[in-house]
Amino acid sequence: MLRRVQKYIRDNSLLQPSQRVLVCVSGGADSIALLDVLQRAGYECVVAHCNFHLRGDESDRDQDFVVQQATNLLGKDASILIQHFDTQAYAQEHAISIEMAARQLRYQWFAQVAIQEDCKAIAVAHHQNDQAETLLLNLKRGTGIRGLCGMRAISANPEGGDIPIIRPLLCTTRDYIEHYLKDIRQLQWVNDSTNTDTTILRNAVRQQLATYSKAEIEHLAATAEHMQGYVDWIEGLDTVAAGRAKLHEELRAYGFAEIDKIYNALQRGIGGKTFRSATHQAVIKKGKLNITPL
Repeated sequence: MLRRVQKYIRDNSLLQPSQRVLVCVSGGADSIALLDVLQRAGYECVVAHCNFHLRGDESDRDQDFVVQQATNLLGKDASILIQHFDTQAYAQEHAISIEMAARQLRYQWFAQVAIQEDCKAIAVAHHQNDQAETLLLNLKRGTGIRGLCGMRAISANPEGGDIPIIRPLLCTTRDYIEHYLKDIRQLQWVNDSTNTDTTILRNAVRQQLATYSKAEIEHLAATAEHMQGYVDWIEGLDTVAAGRAKLHEELRAYGFAEIDKIYNALQRGIGGKTFRSATHQAVIKKGKLNITPL
């Protein structure tokens, strides 16, 4: 898990070594794994926890658990920030759903506190299951090409501010996160009881996704990532995703399976590197890819 996330961070330029990052921790498995991995990878972590006061004693339980776990992982001098919200009052005042109110409140606060704490990024714990959920939700509602892109590894804060949102766990699945916590790190987490409420559309989709195999979830997440590249390419953006999409189209006719490896080798300027498909050979020479039949 650690090596996988470190590579994903490097490949997507999410953080520079040892940078200070605001880590959003709810107490669930995903956010506990995110904090543990970022701390082990050498980043300076500032913990941010939102208490929305929507689940009575359970909300306070989550807050106490986050403080305990963050202290255990980061030490007694850990930077742990807690913010309390009257979420129901905010939702009524703005005539929006509770889910939307919680989303707006947390991202507004993250934007403020990230600046105050001199953090370079705001890390949230979305993973490949969340990516697959997002894709399915967009399809159910009807969407254009941008809706097929899902969540990006790095994006602007939807509530404003200059500090980007990063998603270092988009390279892994929920099953692997739980395996990492239970079997490798022996770490605990808490569960949100409202996650079983299938009147909330995302929870209903999550329940549907529980019947999918690990490979199917990974394929859905990969589809969203590929679509990001095509959208960036169409819009003329110079991103890693766009470069991969363009290379994929250039090599489609030759049957190469290792597009990402070829792209990374080109970026690193590895001369003489050779790749083969069933019918062709590709060799990197002077920063260019020369393709010849076998």
